[in-house]
Amino acid sequence: MKKNDLLKTPNSVYRVLNSDSESVFAIDCIKKTMPKTFSLDYFKKAEPVATLSHSFKSFDELTPSVRKVAQERYTMIAGAISVVDDTSERNRMINKASEQFGISKQTIRSYLCTYLVYQDLACLAPREKTEKELTEDQKNMRWALNKFFYTRNQNSLQTAYTMMLKDKYCDEEGVLLPEFPSFNQFRYFYRKYRKMETLYISRDGLKDYQRNNRPLLGDGVQEFAPTVGTAMLDGTVCDIYLVDDKGQLIGRPVLVVACDANTSMCLGYSLLWEGGTYSLQTLMLNIIEDKVILCERLGIKITPEQWSINQLPAVMVTDGGSEYVGKIFEQITELGVTLIKLPSYRPELKGTVEKFFDVVQNLYKEVLKGKGVIMPDFQERGSHDYRKDAVLTLQEFERIIVRCIIYYNCERVLQNYPYTEDMLENNVKPYANEIWNYKKNESGSNLISVNKRDLTLTLLPHITGKFTRFGLKVNKLRYYNKAYKEQYLQCGEVTVVFNPDDCGKVWLKESDGSYVEFELIESRFKDMSLDKVQEIQRKQKEVVKSAVEDSFQAKIELLSFIGTVSSKEALEDVKIDGIRTARKNARRKEHINLGGNIDE
Repeated sequence: MKKNDLLKTPNSVYRVLNSDSESVFAIDCIKKTMPKTFSLDYFKKAEPVATLSHSFKSFDELTPSVRKVAQERYTMIAGAISVVDDTSERNRMINKASEQFGISKQTIRSYLCTYLVYQDLACLAPREKTEKELTEDQKNMRWALNKFFYTRNQNSLQTAYTMMLKDKYCDEEGVLLPEFPSFNQFRYFYRKYRKMETLYISRDGLKDYQRNNRPLLGDGVQEFAPTVGTAMLDGTVCDIYLVDDKGQLIGRPVLVVACDANTSMCLGYSLLWEGGTYSLQTLMLNIIEDKVILCERLGIKITPEQWSINQLPAVMVTDGGSEYVGKIFEQITELGVTLIKLPSYRPELKGTVEKFFDVVQNLYKEVLKGKGVIMPDFQERGSHDYRKDAVLTLQEFERIIVRCIIYYNCERVLQNYPYTEDMLENNVKPYANEIWNYKKNESGSNLISVNKRDLTLTLLPHITGKFTRFGLKVNKLRYYNKAYKEQYLQCGEVTVVFNPDDCGKVWLKESDGSYVEFELIESRFKDMSLDKVQEIQRKQKEVVKSAVEDSFQAKIELLSFIGTVSSKEALEDVKIDGIRTARKNARRKEHINLGGNIDE
């Protein structure tokens, strides 16, 4: 008989803690009472047992906090385990542990017996709490919260409680029953089981939750842009009113920008009176433009290092705006650009461009107060009419925006940029343009070189044209290129690029991606916009339609007149002899002397 053997008797199962030639010191594994000494004869007919069944998890499966509790309980009984077969000394150690840890002696004994039975530290772990079944009152509380509190009506907790009493604790006549839960019980139940996510979504809606209350856990730089070449695009209506050259109020301009997600540098901008696809087209052209020349036109001098970007970012991150998901802007993927559309109401995933608007608008708003800048109270009743303060034109405001961009790129300190050891060794300064200049030359930078012509033609609208004997037909206009005679005869549909602002040319898109220019055949439409041409065609169609109706009426009147003149009956016998003589006499009769009336 060995230590820790399990022996099954008719009455119980015992674990051997110690033994000699005459006795056995063992513990009852069923009753879990303190171990005692038995004679060898007591276990003569006992059967060995391999293991004891149990419901607790293994020690490795326990959570750190539960393992901590189990270890602390073992510490309480460790002294008693070492002298477990000495009753007096064991009791002394139990009393000592009770005083030291502030635990009752009965609890210490319970821990000791449990451990001696299973010989596993995991048995001392606290049991997982099982969810008790709700009482009838608690079920009513849960029903009332779901029906009256977790709704878009946003009822107060007190209102939900009152509605519960009305529906669940009143008799048929509406009289409150003698027994009902108190408001404190209702509030306690709510606080015990509430989930903040459920609270926000049910009362304010999913969109409001995603925009204002959702945990912001995104790591934009690391997730989307491990290196330069990932641009985040967005637009906003500027917080300022502008006028034209004559002082006429025009309104608030639209500013669209692209910022590099990794370095936060502004790559380009578009400041216009209209947004949508047109603003994105001008933004793309602005990105690849030489910024030194751009700033010179505005009277601002910069060095190439301050704004060194003339390539397209290969990845563009946008939100779900209609201008970003339109077919025209998606054509930019033909240049190798990858478009990433963010889910709605995820501003932290494009925090770089959101920060740009915040910084730039705060820069000019402080200085331009009283000159058309709107303040937070502009929509409140009785607030100042900021439209009357407008003094700047769009051109003047663009100079201010560009100067703010230069500050944003070259003079704003990036305090939290994740510097690498190489950047520190190369003494890269914490400015967006300095980091951009350093990282764009690294392997992995993702930029695309493209010329202005190809970019412009890629972003212009694409349409299906058709070759005919009369030329290449596009938008009901005819175009020609002398090198395509065979295609005119073969006919067939092709992809054509057109400029809505000038119908004088279109470009045939070949299968290899190149563009071939075609000239307008109908010169009367040259230099006209597509809208103007379509307006002329529409008016011409209306004129022709009206003339056709008049023509039908005139034709009817003509037929009536002819019928009237020819209404006499046919002659019974027409003389056909002597036609020449008759024709000669008739000609002499109808002949008029044109010169005889000269003097009249």
